[in-house]
Amino acid sequence: MPPDPFAGDPEDPSMALGDHDAEDGPPLGDEERAELLADLTDLAVYQALLEPRGVRGIVVDCADCGECHYHDWELLRSSLSQLLHDGRMRPHEPAFDPDPGQYVTWEYCRGYADGMTESESAL
Repeated sequence: MPPDPFAGDPEDPSMALGDHDAEDGPPLGDEERAELLADLTDLAVYQALLEPRGVRGIVVDCADCGECHYHDWELLRSSLSQLLHDGRMRPHEPAFDPDPGQYVTWEYCRGYADGMTESESAL
């Protein structure tokens, strides 16, 4: 995410919108931090395996709105990195007119990676 051009500016026009936490979220615990680092590592593996096969990213079923959210590889990496750094994810623009056939679930990625590891170790 690009830096906020109004960071630290007392005349920030967004202050009128309310809900303006100037502070980052609470620090992550050691376990949460380790899980995020593992997710970022896994994401790099999944992208390396699946992007050449035409997969653009990961789809997540949102429990809050009941809809699917499509995250390109870089958007998801950026969001996870931001969560790791700031303790929260800021809103982002949803994918524009995504083709659901080009996105897979995290579980699919994990299964695919496990299958590739299993087949390589069988050789």
